[in-house]
Amino acid sequence: MKTSIERLSVAAKDRGLTIAVAESLTSGLLASEVGKGDSAGDWFAGGVVAYGMSVKEQVLEVPSGVDPCSAECATALARGVRALLRSDLAVATTGVGGPESEDGHAPGTVYLGWATATTSGAEKLQLDGDPEAVVESTVDEALRLLVTLAEGDG
Repeated sequence: MKTSIERLSVAAKDRGLTIAVAESLTSGLLASEVGKGDSAGDWFAGGVVAYGMSVKEQVLEVPSGVDPCSAECATALARGVRALLRSDLAVATTGVGGPESEDGHAPGTVYLGWATATTSGAEKLQLDGDPEAVVESTVDEALRLLVTLAEGDG
């Protein structure tokens, strides 16, 4: 069985897609994984690590005052990085890794945002484990979403 990154590489190459990522919670780990894909230089536009709210707002045009752990933020991050890097599709990660709650959000509360030429949105995940496990699971789930988009109508 092919891994997510192998499937992503094939779909991106076969469909002529360019892909971008925006990361808060995962701090560049998603981009690192995507960059391992076969011929990634041909289809991976790049990524933006937007950990601080000022970066989210100034670089990726997340509206001021948006909760960083929200569907609205995740969607805005994906739209922003897609526009900035002129890619066909983008996925974004944001949330609370833990071990403590933040701003009323439990540890492991994660949002994945996506944006294509025709649609955008977000999905909420509630992940278990210590901060490292939450981040690793978030990367796995973001790769799953990228594959779904790349193989589908992305």
